[in-house]
Amino acid sequence: MNAAIALQRPLLVKGEPGTGKTMLAEEVAQSLGLPLLQWHIKSTTKAQQGLYEYDAVSRLRDSQLGDPRVHDIKNYIVKGTLWEAFNADEPVVLLIDEVDKADIEFPNDLLRELDRMEFYVYETHELVKAKHRPIVFITSNNEKELPDAFLRRCFFHYIRFPDKETMEKIVDVHFPDIKKHLLREALEVFFEVRDVPGLKKKPSTSELLDWLKLLLADDIPPEALRSKDKKTIIPPLHGALLKNEQDVHLFERLIFMSRHNR
Repeated sequence: MNAAIALQRPLLVKGEPGTGKTMLAEEVAQSLGLPLLQWHIKSTTKAQQGLYEYDAVSRLRDSQLGDPRVHDIKNYIVKGTLWEAFNADEPVVLLIDEVDKADIEFPNDLLRELDRMEFYVYETHELVKAKHRPIVFITSNNEKELPDAFLRRCFFHYIRFPDKETMEKIVDVHFPDIKKHLLREALEVFFEVRDVPGLKKKPSTSELLDWLKLLLADDIPPEALRSKDKKTIIPPLHGALLKNEQDVHLFERLIFMSRHNR
């Protein structure tokens, strides 16, 4: 983060879902005592929406109703998250979350604005400049490649998926009273599932927490997670970990073969 601030470039944070990318921005904002503005990207999001949108439909409706507001076009300019960040009276932390969900051209469409910290509003002939350069976080789940021109303008950091020791600490925050033996067995199974080659969807931290919550709710004993019965070779309540039938069949087949050969 310090390097990104020194370079005056956005910090691009990549990693699997559940590794804490969004929370990193929240923690930095809290530690610096700065407001956090969040722009959550969807598949339909356009870069222009982060700057502003001209609500022509509302203006047409108001003109039909004889509303005097129609004479000032500024009444129909809807400010986006970037405009709010640029216009803030103090520095802010700006989070552009899951940038890889949008169209491939989305990052390129923001190059000039993030580089120069300004943009032009053509409807009002107004140049909007940042009063203070925001600290920009951009997160990506690595679902698609980002353009080279965009990457050149970012400082990059990859958050690795937590190892068992780190995951124990994460679980302890959510389930401080969980029995160590159950947690140990559950983590063995969880990472065993993640290591299965060819999975379409590897379980993430949120899936593990959901699974543990179910195990505790049903009072599942640790030994039930390691059953050698062919009928119960798949972990109990596996629907919290595996999210499609291909992964269930793949895991069942590979784990059965490995345990059968022991």
